[in-house]
Amino acid sequence: MTAILSLTLALGLCGLAADDKAADPVGTWNCEYEIGGEQRTSTLEIKKDGDKFTGTMSWANQKDEKLKDLKFKDGKMTFSAVRKIMDREIPIDYTLTVEGDKLKGKGEVEVGDRTQEFEIEGKREKKDK
Repeated sequence: MTAILSLTLALGLCGLAADDKAADPVGTWNCEYEIGGEQRTSTLEIKKDGDKFTGTMSWANQKDEKLKDLKFKDGKMTFSAVRKIMDREIPIDYTLTVEGDKLKGKGEVEVGDRTQEFEIEGKREKKDK
């Protein structure tokens, strides 16, 4: 009975370790989303510095915008980024779920007195070995 309990506990811990690795956000993510009927892209780069995550987001006409309030726990990542379009700065709040080499979630932006949401999906770039 003790052996079965030990084996079950060991397998459970291995499963938790695998889940943590599967939910690792570090890397370069190629993202796609649609706003106003137009397909758009962005690149999200996440790094780990000690026990803290940092990152940037880039669009076709804006590069390396630093992410603010980046948090990652239990496969869920949240942050905000400022999109600069002409002379306007538009803060966007992101809530994403990381599963292996894919992420999925939404972005939210305040437009006047309402919140506009959009779905976003991304795939992690493969590392060269």
